[in-house]
Amino acid sequence: MSLATIIGLFFSMGLFLSAIALNTDNYAIFLSASSFLMVVGGTLGATFISYEPRYVILSLRLLYKIFFTAKIGRNLLKTEVGRIIKWAYTVQKKGLPALESESKKSVRGDRFLKYGIDMVVSGYTGEEVREILTNLINTTYGRNTIQVKILRNMGAAAPAFGMVGTLIGLVIMLDSMGGDPSALGAGLAVALMTTLYGVIFARLFLLPVADKVQQREQIVRFRNILLCEGLSLLAERRSPRYIQDKMNSYLDPSLHFNIDKMRR
Repeated sequence: MSLATIIGLFFSMGLFLSAIALNTDNYAIFLSASSFLMVVGGTLGATFISYEPRYVILSLRLLYKIFFTAKIGRNLLKTEVGRIIKWAYTVQKKGLPALESESKKSVRGDRFLKYGIDMVVSGYTGEEVREILTNLINTTYGRNTIQVKILRNMGAAAPAFGMVGTLIGLVIMLDSMGGDPSALGAGLAVALMTTLYGVIFARLFLLPVADKVQQREQIVRFRNILLCEGLSLLAERRSPRYIQDKMNSYLDPSLHFNIDKMRR
């Protein structure tokens, strides 16, 4: 589980609920089924009109997936460099055919790495491996960030539908002004609830999820770019030390791999 995400959500909701608890005893005025339906229903309706259902459903699934820890972290990048260097020694001593058996366990479940290894073993040149993998990286990133765009559009639509609900409430309230004037305050409070729901729905859920998903996809893309460079150098049969220095140039200095420590 992503502890930081859970803490952030509970902290934000805690601030919101604390502000209510400190200023009023009438908590029920912040509960409005009609306002909730207007914001959530209107946002979902507009989204399904704008995008194909498959992509909308994939986007909604991301709302709970961000609570799980990302698979790729800083230390994994250093591990990837070490793995490529280990394979470089294998290629240096036994040739490219030995790479397939050496990497068999590592590529299990990793389609990108398996695809790259297969090309290296098949005898593609370094430039060919780099060109094909770069294209794969860019197209994969484009596909995986479609959901980010959908979530951001939903985040923009939610406050708008909140305002629509408020306008509907105001029209109803103004229509009843000939009645009891003391009821106007309560009516205005209910009218404003949809705007509140729209802002909370967008700013605490939709937009933060979109940002986190995009950040995770950027990390995956960076990891794949790093592997692309390493696999291209393997195809060129570069020395392990050259591969180390080239791949380290992509990383923060604190994460640089040291080939001398591996050989001790």
